[in-house]
Amino acid sequence: MERQDGRRNDQLRNVEFTCGFQRHPAGSVLATFGNTRVICAVSVEEAVPRWMKEQGKTGGGWITAEYQMLPSSTEQRTEREAVRGKLSGRSSEIQRLIGRSLRAAVDLEKLPGLTLHIDCDVLDADGGTRCASITGASLALELAVAKLIKDGILTESPLLARVAAVSVGMLQQEGLLDLCYVEDSAADVDMNVIMTDKGRYVELQGSGEEATFSDDDLATLLNLAKNGLKTIFDLQGQALRNYLEN
Repeated sequence: MERQDGRRNDQLRNVEFTCGFQRHPAGSVLATFGNTRVICAVSVEEAVPRWMKEQGKTGGGWITAEYQMLPSSTEQRTEREAVRGKLSGRSSEIQRLIGRSLRAAVDLEKLPGLTLHIDCDVLDADGGTRCASITGASLALELAVAKLIKDGILTESPLLARVAAVSVGMLQQEGLLDLCYVEDSAADVDMNVIMTDKGRYVELQGSGEEATFSDDDLATLLNLAKNGLKTIFDLQGQALRNYLEN
């Protein structure tokens, strides 16, 4: 099967990370997966959510996430959810996923009295926005932790692992890595795979779109994802090193 952009089935789109993309956050990254671009930023609040205080959880900190698509991120303008006065079910589900994914790789007890706010804003959407958000946010979190340690706010890193995510799918009975929107919308099976750089799964989101899939199909998709994520982890590490050395 020939893909729309001429890639091999096991080939990622062009993946890039621009560190320090914004001036004010403790850490920020522009994550680019092909034509999908997401600004990921981490801001620090020296307080914890009220529910933590009410439950007596005062020793550690918290990480929370927000996700939104800018009105001009899609071909047809999307109304701001703030104008509607209600967060869509999709946005709510994605920002919970981002928060879960990052908390899984952090020792929250080593964030004493701090809340890290992760903001993911989609500039351009062409499939895989949640994966780009998680991947960019993980790198932005590393930048924020480095700054907190440099500023003396943290004495040690709370990071347990690096996190990345990628989409895979079955289309015309073939496994594809890193689906663009056209492929994603036509796929028989769509899956998002979130992993740590230690080879541990954080979360799998997979479903047949009016179809079913076999054990062999699942094995094919996971193998594609794991190989793609190895490359993404390398790109994250390279981007971080280049930024911190300059």
